[in-house]
Amino acid sequence: MNIRQMEKRDIDEVSLLEKEIFSQPWNKNDFEESIKSKNNLYLIVESENEIIGYCGYRGISGEGYIYNVAIKKDYRGKNIGYKLMSNLIDEGKKNGIKEFILEVRQSNIVAIRLYEKLGFKIIGVRKDLYIKPIEDAFIMWL
Repeated sequence: MNIRQMEKRDIDEVSLLEKEIFSQPWNKNDFEESIKSKNNLYLIVESENEIIGYCGYRGISGEGYIYNVAIKKDYRGKNIGYKLMSNLIDEGKKNGIKEFILEVRQSNIVAIRLYEKLGFKIIGVRKDLYIKPIEDAFIMWL
């Protein structure tokens, strides 16, 4: 297993995984624009030359807004998400990010537990943030 910074050559594979996992997936252009900025960091985790997960943040004034935390279904429950997110947070701190924020579906208990294990706390709710299906999101802060 290898964790590294996302590159343009990864975007086709990341976009396919994004469509498999999320009901409102980002498109290729969203990822291309995100990895261009020096304020952002997007990481991938690969196993045997296959991308099995990714995540990233957009950095603004010392805050990292985390997007797109995704692990391929066959690889969930193997601590890969924890390692990937830990790496993202560590690298973010090196880049001057002091606080991290994310949103998560209220029903996504597995993800909420992961984020809590990393030190995130629930600080609020965004009403009807998600569609397909409609659901509130917890706002979590580290």
